[in-house]
Parts: sequence; C-alpha cells; structure tokens
Amino acid sequence: MEHLEDHERKQMWETIQDALFNDHIDQFRAEFLELHPYDQARIFEEMDADVRLQIYTYLSPQEIADVMEHIDYEEIEPFFAEMDPRFAAQVFAEMSTDDAVDILNELDKDKVASFLTIMDDDAADEIKDLLHYEEKTAGSIMTTEFVVVKEAMTIREAMLHLRKEAPDAETIYYTYVIDEDKRLVGVISLRDLIISEEEWLISDVMSERVVSVSVGEDQEEIARMMRDYDFLALPVLDFQHHLLGIITVDDIMDVMEEEASDDYSKLAGISDVESADENAIQSAKKRLPWLIILLFLGSFTASLIGRFEETLDKVAILAIFIPLIAGMAGNTGTQALAVAVRGIATGEIDKQGKWKLILREAATGLITGISCGVLITGVVALWQNNIYLGLLVGLSVALTLVVATLAGSLVPLLMHKFNIDPAVASGPFITTINDIISILIYFGMATAFMNLLI
Repeated sequence: MEHLEDHERKQMWETIQDALFNDHIDQFRAEFLELHPYDQARIFEEMDADVRLQIYTYLSPQEIADVMEHIDYEEIEPFFAEMDPRFAAQVFAEMSTDDAVDILNELDKDKVASFLTIMDDDAADEIKDLLHYEEKTAGSIMTTEFVVVKEAMTIREAMLHLRKEAPDAETIYYTYVIDEDKRLVGVISLRDLIISEEEWLISDVMSERVVSVSVGEDQEEIARMMRDYDFLALPVLDFQHHLLGIITVDDIMDVMEEEASDDYSKLAGISDVESADENAIQSAKKRLPWLIILLFLGSFTASLIGRFEETLDKVAILAIFIPLIAGMAGNTGTQALAVAVRGIATGEIDKQGKWKLILREAATGLITGISCGVLITGVVALWQNNIYLGLLVGLSVALTLVVATLAGSLVPLLMHKFNIDPAVASGPFITTINDIISILIYFGMATAFMNLLI
C-alpha cells in the first residue's frame, strides 16, 4: 500500500472512528488492518486514551505489536502504561526481540521486571539475554530471530528448514551457516538456495567469507559497515565466533537517525535531543549546562577586552570592528568544525588521514583569510580615510580566519583521539573560543602598532 497523505489518513481515521463508535467490530478491523503499520501508528497516536482502550479489546497482541514497532521509543511509554499489564506483556512477547528491548530500555526498571515476570518464559529469556548488553552496541540492537542451517545439510533439507522457520525470522534473504559447535562458518543467500540443486551440500554452495561484527561493537561503526558493504543484515558474534544474532538494515536506519540527531544537538550546544512535546523546564535543563559554561567563557572574553581599555581609550574607533572580527572567527571556525565532525562520523578522515585534513583546512583558512583581509582593508581605509587602520583590521581578519579554521578542525580531532565525542566541540563552544583568539589577535596588533593609528 502507498504511503498515506495527511488528509487521506484523516479521512481513514474518520471512517475507522465511525466503525468504532457504532460497535462495528468487523468493519473496524477490516479498515484498520488494511493500513500499513506505519499509518496505523500515526492514527493510533491521534486517538484519545479511552478510544485506544476500546481498540485493545478488538485487536490481538500481535496486531498491537505491529503498531507499537512503528511508534518512537521515547514516546511509547504512555501507551503501555494504559494497557492491562498482562496484555502489554503479550504485546512485548509478540514484538521483534530487538524492538522490544529498545522499548523496555525506555521504561522504569520495576515495570520491566514486572513485564518479564508475566511474559512467556521463552520470550522473556530472549529479551533478558539482550537487555544486559551495553546500550549503543551490537548486542543491544541485534535480533535473535534469524534462520541458521548446518553446513552438512543438503539444499533440500535447508529449504524445508527455511520454510518452517521463516515465519518467525526477521529476514530470510541471508541464511547463516553454522558448524556442530554453533560457530559461524558461512553464509548463503536466498537466491543461491533457490537456484542450487536439491542434492548439493550447503558447505559446497555457501560463501565462507562472512563479514561480521563483535557483540561489543559500537553501533555507529556498524552503520558505516552496512553502508559500505550494502548489506541487508550483519551477523553478530561472541569472542569464540558463536553466532548470537543479526543486525538488520531497518535497525541501522534507526541508528543513523539517532546518531545524526545526537550529533546535531551537540553541535547546537544541547546536551540531549529535545522532543517537540517537552515543556519549557525540561528544555531549559538540557540547554543550561552549556549556556552556563559559555556564559563564563563569554565573561572571560569581556575581561580580555577590559585589559585593552587603554588602547580603546586612545583609538576608540577600534571598538566598532570587534563584532566583525569575532563574528568572522566564529563563522569560519564552525564551518571547519562541521567538516571535521562529519569526516570523523563517516570515517572519511580515517581513510584520507588527519594530516591531509589539517593541511587542507590550513590552506583553506589562508585563502579565505587573505581574500577577506584584502577586501576589508580597502573598505575600512576608504570608509575611515586611514590606511593604517584598514591594514590593522584586514591583517587581523586574515590571521583570525587562519587560526579559527585550524582550531575548528583540530579541536574535534583531538577530542576523537582521546575517545571523547567530537560533536561536543559544539558550534557555540568553538565560536566562543574563537572570539577569545580573535580579540587577542586584534587588540594585540593594535597595541603593538599604536603609534601608527594615533
């Protein structure tokens, strides 16, 4: 089914609502279940709580599970809170294990323990196995719902096994091959299974070159691997090469969105991604730590200007160019920061080398600095009828752009070297640091060449 537009979804919701209010259960189920789970989730979010309570009696745990898997994990807690606990536990049991774990990680630990106690033992055990893995690692995002075959099987035996297990598997496009000790020894695609002769052995058809990840691998690195290799799934192994689970491309898309949002929020100087429905107090709590740090750094910048009070007293015209020079430093530093953080996030810097980036940014800063410096020298000299003032401002801009560009690229590289998220070298932070640098350059040169300016 095609993706519904907002007005189509609204019309569909009105039709479903009429069926609900008139107790036409069969009509409601027919209309609602015809929709893609994504559209079901969007309609579900717009319903009032009392309407959802009615729907829980009309849909099975499996059908509700399909809806829940398409709602953002951060916003899902109220829906499970309004369900009957036993029904909620059944919903978790019917969900893909990795999705269930992601949602349970958002809930209170006592609630998680309660759901696991009520849940079917097999489903609870699978979820418990994944819950103990550290967040944002392969273990935390993998699913245990996959199909394996043994290398000694024939193609016919493997196909029969695949037909039996496929309904409960998240994907069957790759079938992984294990030996008698449950170690991963190969992989075979669904295409190869279909075109191979039934009497052939799996070991003769499989590919032994399997790209895999360890259970503790960082999810960002896994996202890069899946992007580079164009895989639909990646196997997850322990240190003894046992196959523990698989990571599918739909989970990696969620990871990429999460990492992008996280990096963007840090670049903006926010400690965590803000949700649109957060209140002012919650938003303020996330923004205040960085703002307080920047407030003190800004105070330091102000104190620096105070140290050059004598220079300003003698040549007051210098004050009007402070915002220009500081602003240029902040802008070019943020540009270099964005290039460096992106290069680190995508792995380009590891391929090309850090020194290549530093030299390129230094050259870029030099070219932009000279260009802007020459331009502003002419403008200021004509405007103020003072060639020395023009040269001072132009030279200050040129040096500031070179230094600010290097700072914008070096700071995230240094943070990355010490295993600190480079995105925390946020735009506001770099801007404030470059303000300090630009003030030192500008007033330092003005003080040195005071005799020419008076």
